[in-house]
Amino acid sequence: MTKSELIGRLAERNPRLVARDADEAVNTMLDAMTEALSTGQRIEIRGFGSFALNYRPPRVGRNPKSGDRVQVPAKHVPHFKAGKELRERVDGHEGIDPAADGELDE
Repeated sequence: MTKSELIGRLAERNPRLVARDADEAVNTMLDAMTEALSTGQRIEIRGFGSFALNYRPPRVGRNPKSGDRVQVPAKHVPHFKAGKELRERVDGHEGIDPAADGELDE
């Protein structure tokens, strides 16, 4: 699902909500989440999951084209962990075909 599809579905489910207002609501939520993560806070949405930052220490990598050694600096990367309810709903969903996603090798 893309951001525009999410906005469309939100506007569809709430007919009193103009599409422009749905867009503003989604953007406000995403901006708040981005701001929280950028300041090192953790985000938890009950029944859905949590977002946190993982620290990756500096390391020596390789340039795939030339094979040269390259210093990769330390960084923080966002990490999502699905909540129990989300995991159970996804696992119990019969409409997903793992072979269509290339996840099932036969």
